[in-house]
Amino acid sequence: MAKKILFINQEISPYVPDNNLSLMGRRLPEVIQDNNHEIRTFMPKWGTINERRGQLHEVIRLSGMNLIINDTDHPLIIKVASIQQSRVQVYFIDNDDYFSKRKMTADESGIDYPDNGERAIFFARGVLETVKKLRWTPDIVHCQGWMSAVVPLYIKTAYHDEPSFADVKVVTSLFTKSISQDFGTNFKKCLEFREAKAELLEKYNDNFDFNELGKLAIDYSDGVIEADNEVNSQLSEYAVEQNIPLLKYPGDDFGPAYETFYNTICGE
Repeated sequence: MAKKILFINQEISPYVPDNNLSLMGRRLPEVIQDNNHEIRTFMPKWGTINERRGQLHEVIRLSGMNLIINDTDHPLIIKVASIQQSRVQVYFIDNDDYFSKRKMTADESGIDYPDNGERAIFFARGVLETVKKLRWTPDIVHCQGWMSAVVPLYIKTAYHDEPSFADVKVVTSLFTKSISQDFGTNFKKCLEFREAKAELLEKYNDNFDFNELGKLAIDYSDGVIEADNEVNSQLSEYAVEQNIPLLKYPGDDFGPAYETFYNTICGE
């Protein structure tokens, strides 16, 4: 049965260098679209992306909203481009402070940006607000990369009454690519939004590191996928402990396994 699937990706090739995360960010939407499903695909507009070469342009009707993160207004800018070879359209979440004027998750010295947690929050809320504006109702939201790890929490709490997300199923993919620094003790406060209250975060360590972020994503997902052959075993085991359906790494020919998994979590 054809589905509407929203892909929220940290990285997509060819806009960023090739690695397991960026290649899957491109290949998965291509495969699913080729199988006659309707898709939408989002990623951050990292400052390393060449807008002219990638033929990005701003979508004025979707831009202009301000999102308050850590008591500060941050304008949301939406850009769009298409991967010519595959006809996959990509929406980019942009903001001067968080994305345009920086590299990706680490600075020129290779040090993780101290506000990566805030950037992930802005990205998540930016995607969800834009999907609302598109008046599009996905059946599945598939999150790939730690930058999208707060999306499941927001969908199941702050956005659970929104028509676009009321009945959606959430899938989180686990990758080996991680972060070296935690998000600090202010992350929980920054994360609060509508029904996403601080008390929901009491079970997690105050210093949100990669593992805590993964646990948060898993707790609010309907299914988890091992997207690499060497993902963090603690997170895979945690998903099993929480009785969240887990798809073990299916290898390079992942399309049929992913489709079957989608059908399973949708109760088909």
